[in-house]
Amino acid sequence: MSRTLLLKNATVVATMDDHGTEIRDGAVLIEGNRIRAVGPSHTLSREADETIDLSGHVLIPGLVNTHHHMFQSLTRALPAAQNAELFDWLDALFPVWANITPEMMTVSAQTAMAELMLSGCTTAADHAYFYVNGGRLEDNIEAASIMGLRYHGVRGAITLGKSQGGLPPDLVVEKDEDAVLKEMQRVVEAHHDASSDAMLQVALGPSSPFTVTPDLMRQSAVLARNLGVRLHTHTAENGKDLAFSQQRYGMTPAQFAEEMNWVGDDVWHAHCVHLDDHGIQLFGRTGTGVAHCPCSNMRLASGHAPIRRMLDNGVRVGLGVDGSASNDGNDLLGEARQAMLVARVRDEDPAALSAREALRLATRGGAEVLGRGDHLGRIQAGYCADLVAWKLDDIAFAGGLSDPLAALLFCAPRRVSLSIVNGKTVVRDGQLTTVELPRLVERHNQLSRILIDGD
Repeated sequence: MSRTLLLKNATVVATMDDHGTEIRDGAVLIEGNRIRAVGPSHTLSREADETIDLSGHVLIPGLVNTHHHMFQSLTRALPAAQNAELFDWLDALFPVWANITPEMMTVSAQTAMAELMLSGCTTAADHAYFYVNGGRLEDNIEAASIMGLRYHGVRGAITLGKSQGGLPPDLVVEKDEDAVLKEMQRVVEAHHDASSDAMLQVALGPSSPFTVTPDLMRQSAVLARNLGVRLHTHTAENGKDLAFSQQRYGMTPAQFAEEMNWVGDDVWHAHCVHLDDHGIQLFGRTGTGVAHCPCSNMRLASGHAPIRRMLDNGVRVGLGVDGSASNDGNDLLGEARQAMLVARVRDEDPAALSAREALRLATRGGAEVLGRGDHLGRIQAGYCADLVAWKLDDIAFAGGLSDPLAALLFCAPRRVSLSIVNGKTVVRDGQLTTVELPRLVERHNQLSRILIDGD
């Protein structure tokens, strides 16, 4: 028999199932790494190997982050990039990132994961497109193993340097695209786990139309489908992105994605701030996913993505915190709050996105975008045991207990109380159980100074 864990007496359990079931005085029985039963506490008052009393807590599925660049946590709030739009921001940061080492990759990923986990994230997709000085995706995979986070490593690439009409300086690009494709295949074959409860999956992710060639886009799509893995890239992020696609390829970003065969239920695109009606309908019709990153979009003044229109047209949408240097935070619950607020501002409609809809995007929406909707994103029998709970006596909830689930977004609590990933407790009483956080932060800051100042 697998070890059992009973979570009981939760003020409310939000299951995110097909009926939106919310259980007052709820309980969840976990066996091994799977949810065995969910219901009112009095119906699950059985003996278990461990019991956690969640009186005064709200319990929801673990949050799913669909887009990140974890190495960027090394360069948060860099003065030269504080007031720049996307292209100028990248111009300021590429030369700094050119000196990233493998240790910096691992430690920065751990730091990003720690902050994510403390904000309720249990699964994260990391678009790792920057490889210099011997860095490999394994540097980030190691971090995920240490932290206990469910990890989707996206083996990205930038190959189109300035001399060839791209945005990145030539010194940071991987110039041999055949070698990039071979490395993508190697990483998938070495690490991708296709099982339903996988803690590690790999996707392929040429970074964007302005950092790679069309040939790499096409060939990576063929490779991913031959290997049975997913595809991820940036699309329609800001005005310069649109202009680049029109000037270089004579088409919109959505048309470019369709031309490259980058649509389908095995593909998700980050940002899509300026996705036009054709693109929205195309993505909805083909099952193509979107990673909505409202904080980064505002930070870089890229605009507000038309999320209500996407949802109404059947587009699968999840949330992403994006790179820590374009968001300057790794707070996924905060991202859900911003998604709710931005949708209302964009449409000038207070009903454009409700708190429960935003939480749905952050849980099962993200799971569906990553192709994990049958096993992640819900508190439901048979699903993976990824659950998070917030303690309602936090000052952020004061006066908001008439609807504690909505208060998660309206009142913005800062730290999760309990987090369980794959049946294992990784946050207890608001503290990480897998690493010593002060020591990690100290080393991260040392490496950040070395990277930025060259000391």
